Amino acid sequence: MGKIIGIDLGTTNSVVAVMEGGQPTVITTAEGGRLCPSVVGFNKNGERMVGQTAKRQSVINSENTIYSIKRFIGRRFEETVAERKMVPYTVIEGPSDDVRVKLPITGKEYSPQEISAMILAKLKADAEAYLGESVTEAVITVPAYFNDTQRQATKDAGRIAGLEVKRIINEPTASALAYGLDKKANETILVFDLGGGTFDVSVLEVGDGVIEVKATNGDTHLGGDDWDVALARHLLSLFHQREGIDLSHDRLALQRLKDAAETAKIQLSALDTTTVNLPFLGAVNGQPRHLEVPMARQDFESLTAGLRERMIGPTTQALYDAKTSATDLDAVILVCGSTRMPIIQQMARDILKQEPVVGINPDEVVALGAAVQGGIISGELDKLVLLDVTPLSLGIEMANGAFARIIPRNTTIPTSETRAFTTSQDNQPAVDVHVLQGERELAAQNKPLGRFSLRGISPAPRGVPRINVTFDIDENGIVHVSAMDQTTGARHQVLVTADSGLTEEEIQAMITEAEALADIDNIILEENELRVQCTQLLQTVNARLDKIANDIPIQDLARLDKGIIRMRQALEAGTAAELRAALDALRDLSVHLIPRDGMTTLEDLDALPPTSAK
Repeated sequence: MGKIIGIDLGTTNSVVAVMEGGQPTVITTAEGGRLCPSVVGFNKNGERMVGQTAKRQSVINSENTIYSIKRFIGRRFEETVAERKMVPYTVIEGPSDDVRVKLPITGKEYSPQEISAMILAKLKADAEAYLGESVTEAVITVPAYFNDTQRQATKDAGRIAGLEVKRIINEPTASALAYGLDKKANETILVFDLGGGTFDVSVLEVGDGVIEVKATNGDTHLGGDDWDVALARHLLSLFHQREGIDLSHDRLALQRLKDAAETAKIQLSALDTTTVNLPFLGAVNGQPRHLEVPMARQDFESLTAGLRERMIGPTTQALYDAKTSATDLDAVILVCGSTRMPIIQQMARDILKQEPVVGINPDEVVALGAAVQGGIISGELDKLVLLDVTPLSLGIEMANGAFARIIPRNTTIPTSETRAFTTSQDNQPAVDVHVLQGERELAAQNKPLGRFSLRGISPAPRGVPRINVTFDIDENGIVHVSAMDQTTGARHQVLVTADSGLTEEEIQAMITEAEALADIDNIILEENELRVQCTQLLQTVNARLDKIANDIPIQDLARLDKGIIRMRQALEAGTAAELRAALDALRDLSVHLIPRDGMTTLEDLDALPPTSAK
């Protein structure tokens, strides 16, 4: 079995890790960083960029740069009203009431699963480069409060990226795995996870080779992005008041404001004050207008007080559901970069009555835990047992519109539960089973997961037939439902799939397209590498000729000039084959026609990577 990588697919940044020597290790990206921005962009030529390169061009190309896609994955269009207002790219309704992103540069529509798959494919490629071997299996983390639809959508993204997703694991649980790897004594810990787009809190018991989740709660519409947006809107309002310019429909200005707000948020985590300085943000009568605003940490905290208040309820509810109190906790772990805000740390102290654990990198701990889970699955680690829970209750709709819970929230998974139901009408030949997830008493107020019909019921007065409905939740938190008529044995069994998810045909088409795009990406990378080599060689040859041109015969100079011209033409508009041919030709001419006595620059030509290598 090859390595199983662990991936924290984050709203703002993503991280990939792997087990090495019995310890989880973060894999650096091709750009040399430990965090990969969860950003996908397309340049003017329609070429795809992922990660740091995509983020760099987001300001000047905002409508073709996608970030925070995790806030849309597995959601219905109607559920994303607030999220759509937070991004500069165009979000439209898909064919199944799902979310799609439409980009003008390509003229195409993309599902959140496709965009997420592009990020996963980038992390997969980085892992393969690091390990020197193919990677086909992964453990991917999701917020603990993700529902079944969002979990399945994340799993679909992995498939599109060419990964067999061995396990979907909750982010707080992954953090506990990394934290509890070497723990001997039993501890009750609370994981306080504020990511870019979601907030989770989980209570777990760790120790003696067992990690058991006792309760989880959260808000999938709350994350660090909301702090950025709150400050950006404040800055937008200030600029309007001062200059009389409304920038609310200026995509470029809005992206600059959001980036400046994110930077200020980060700076205010270490400083008491900072200054937001955005020159040339607008113009009046042809005269540029700038924005320069001093921002104190206290003002920023006051501006975002309402966001913090939304964190209190899930935290206290998780403690209540776990049948524990803050004084019973042995440790509090802060996870994800947004918990670096001092006010969030203070809030954790106030609610949980103790100092959070330090020494664990909040940006990396989730991926490290995912790698640990990968090690458990592969057999590299064999002393840990993970007992997770389902975050939301599961059940069906009754004839009176009530929600009948079959599996309550915070039930340890995997699990199975059966309940007996009956008909509501005389001689009813079939029943419709409407599967739901949520905590409301009215079925209509909960999240619909799917429907199916059980037919072939024997004619009988209402209330007589006995129909067993069974819910199975696997270790990924994904739901399977079956129904059986006890009298006739008629049975219907389904893997519940999201009403707003992708069809199997769409997934397969995206997998095929992703594979094709991977080949195109490799061609582009090869061409870019050739251009770098050509430019380096051209500079080296020209520098050498400037010094010794008088020592070279005229006929040799003419041949060299032809080689240089050919190289320049290839650099301007040449294909990869033309670049390779020009590179090989000029290298050959340089070696044979330029005197090498005392020369070091051309001696290094052999150190250039072979043009045919990948």
